[in-house]
Amino acid sequence: MITWKLTLEYDGSRYSGWQEQKNARTVMGELRRAVEETLGGGVELQGAGRTDAGVHALAQVAHMRAAVKRSKPPESLRREINERLPSDIVLLEMETAAARFHARHDALTRTYMYQISTRKTAFAKRYVWWVKEELDVERMAEAAEMLTGRHDFVCFRAEDSSKPGESTVVVVENAGIETHGSMVVFRIEASHFLWRMVRRIVGVLVRLGRGEITLDDYRQLLDGHASGKLDVAAWTAPASGLFLEEVRY
Repeated sequence: MITWKLTLEYDGSRYSGWQEQKNARTVMGELRRAVEETLGGGVELQGAGRTDAGVHALAQVAHMRAAVKRSKPPESLRREINERLPSDIVLLEMETAAARFHARHDALTRTYMYQISTRKTAFAKRYVWWVKEELDVERMAEAAEMLTGRHDFVCFRAEDSSKPGESTVVVVENAGIETHGSMVVFRIEASHFLWRMVRRIVGVLVRLGRGEITLDDYRQLLDGHASGKLDVAAWTAPASGLFLEEVRY
């Protein structure tokens, strides 16, 4: 049995997320098809995190195990696998790993990036959320910094039927906003994330930037208390602007 560590980038626009599903095209499904054709047999695959439909990755990490007695060098396998992958999925790195390496369990933190465009863009539509209204970015940045630390994100999560009873407390290592011309970039790093948590945080930050909610409203949400007027689920940001940027081990 050989274990490999894989690092991939992908455009999630055409896929129903990372995780394999019946009757749906997924990134992991395409990867499995490509590696099993290359190796000529079944493999075990596991990613560092699930990305939803339409969400992208700059550096998704996965582990792969296969019962092969001898194997080609990882770089040779990487090139062969890439030839079998669609153009919007690329295997960036492939290396042998310790037998017990686990892409999800061994990860220390994950970093997500979200891109908001303040103008209509001809080329980046699939990778941004175009917000037409004027935004108070300084106010949004102040609120983003408040995410750092230990918080109960119960107001920002969607119910995940695959994880009943999951704790909603998350320790955020870093969070912030920076601007690059017409692009507003939000980043957040934590050990783990609740389902749709990042997109809902972004949706709330945009509402704050538009002046539709106050900092006091935002603090209530961050404290785990939502009033009737704070419909966070309805404010979920589009998947198009979200990227899994880095997984740290």
